[in-house]
Amino acid sequence: MKGLIFALLGGAFITLQGVANARISQDIGTWQTASITQLTGFLTALFVLVFIVKGQWNGLRKVKPLYLIGGAFGAIVVFGNVTAIHFIGVTLTVSAMLIAQLGMTFLIDRNGWIGVKKQKMRIPQLIGMTMMVAGVIILGW
Repeated sequence: MKGLIFALLGGAFITLQGVANARISQDIGTWQTASITQLTGFLTALFVLVFIVKGQWNGLRKVKPLYLIGGAFGAIVVFGNVTAIHFIGVTLTVSAMLIAQLGMTFLIDRNGWIGVKKQKMRIPQLIGMTMMVAGVIILGW
């Protein structure tokens, strides 16, 4: 149940962030917006780490260096999200992003990329993804 609650919160906040970023970018530009978003996200995470959860850094040496660039993906997410919202609106942007996320997770799970255990994709998962794609096509029509 906790996982579902956090997923719903994350989804709601990613939408709020996209809308706010699209508005900010109209005044200062997209990459400036991405920079501010990443900075405020970093400061918020650092505050929580230092003052609330008292995070540990001991395991950092065990992390593969390639995985440490994950934050750079965030800058691309913000840029893509903001740019898409300007062109196609919030609803289609979020829908397309969800489909892209599902597609990428499908590939990662199926191929075992990035150290993830391979998962079998069955007919129900494929039907679900197809229905989502169809829904976005209908939504954009």
